[in-house]
Amino acid sequence: MNATKDISSYFTSDQSFDKLYPVSTQLLADKHWTPLKVAKQSAAFLAGEGTPRILDVGSGVGKFCLAAAHYYPAARYFGVEQRAALVEQANAAKKTLQLNNVEFIHGNFADLPLEEYDHFYFFNAFYENLFGTQKIDRSVVYSKDLYEKYMFILFRKLEKMPAGTKLAAFHLRDDRWPEGYHVVGTGMNELLHFLIKL
Repeated sequence: MNATKDISSYFTSDQSFDKLYPVSTQLLADKHWTPLKVAKQSAAFLAGEGTPRILDVGSGVGKFCLAAAHYYPAARYFGVEQRAALVEQANAAKKTLQLNNVEFIHGNFADLPLEEYDHFYFFNAFYENLFGTQKIDRSVVYSKDLYEKYMFILFRKLEKMPAGTKLAAFHLRDDRWPEGYHVVGTGMNELLHFLIKL
């Protein structure tokens, strides 16, 4: 089996893709990592024409960025994640998949200048701050106040972006959007929303 066939085999199913990661990480996939179908639909919306810079806010182990980069390679994908261990896993998977249009940033999105990016993907990365939700690990502090703080910061940053900015939001359950953004499509039984700033 040649290298190209090896790489494409990871994209045949979520189970195949998740084998890029340690077993402990695979066990978190259902709740925390973007399904391939969602990544493909979101990338189709966000990548569009040209070579946009797309940021995944709270990228975890990088599944959205890696899958999107495979499906729509003309765009450049960036993931920001506060857990160093997850960034390491994302970079290891990137190396295995031989992708050169992806970059992972270890840090807090709140410190990132969003104006350096064109469009955004968000799989409600702050949701685990709420009581009773499954946590990725215990390496960070959780609280409802942090959830509200992060949502406020993200929305204010997105609201400063220019008209035409796109946002793909998966599982954003509280049904509130940044001011100026309008839903132009949905997917995954309306769990996935496509928005454009007008």
